Amino acid sequence: MARLTVATLNIRNLADRWDERLPLLLADMSALQPDVLGLQEVVYPLQQDRLIGAAGEGRYEAFRAWAGRPEYGNAMLVRDALAATARDAERLDLGLGRSALRLVASIAGAHVLLVATHLHHVPDDAALRDDQVRQLLAWLDGPSAPATVAQVVVGDFNAEPSEAAAERMRGSGFRSALAEANGSDPEVTWPSGLQAPAMDTDGDPGCLDYIWLRGQARVGWARLAFDRPAVGDPTLYPSDHLGLVAELEVA
Repeated sequence: MARLTVATLNIRNLADRWDERLPLLLADMSALQPDVLGLQEVVYPLQQDRLIGAAGEGRYEAFRAWAGRPEYGNAMLVRDALAATARDAERLDLGLGRSALRLVASIAGAHVLLVATHLHHVPDDAALRDDQVRQLLAWLDGPSAPATVAQVVVGDFNAEPSEAAAERMRGSGFRSALAEANGSDPEVTWPSGLQAPAMDTDGDPGCLDYIWLRGQARVGWARLAFDRPAVGDPTLYPSDHLGLVAELEVA
């Protein structure tokens, strides 16, 4: 078995006290140092993904898939040795200003598909999120999809575990890493506890973020990440979302 540490976080673009949040993001990334980190709401001209990737001893390559406009969207940070094996990086437009990024990396000779995405956010639009997952799965399972032994999908789905989008993922054979490791998904991944004048308050607190896996991969452990408030300020978190991290074992 080869081990792969995967994490995900919606970094909340440059809003909600970004200058204060950035040191917390860098400190947590320096400590975590995953093999793969999927990021959502990245503002590319600010090099937010590369700033985060530069924290700590590891070296990372950034892959991007814009969403809605060319300067903004998803990113995937892949650690150097793994990035050297990366190929077939592609983008899928999911509509409604959303997209997905996929690439293939080789782990101990086994090809693994890595995907980062961010789905539509309006709480009442569950059917639209379900359709975005349908598009995503058609892309991952279609004739153009590369052959891999395992598939890992991370991101902000803006959907509770009971919503149709999450049920469609499970129905296609994907398992939630945190649910598999701990018996259930986290109760809340949004909001984190961050307080800011323009913070997003649409929707009820819940589990919106996931690490999904399918194929010849199993979970060693999984937990929340980027979940610590600043010392002396319980209203300041790395983002308005909590992150997730999982250690996977790939055959």
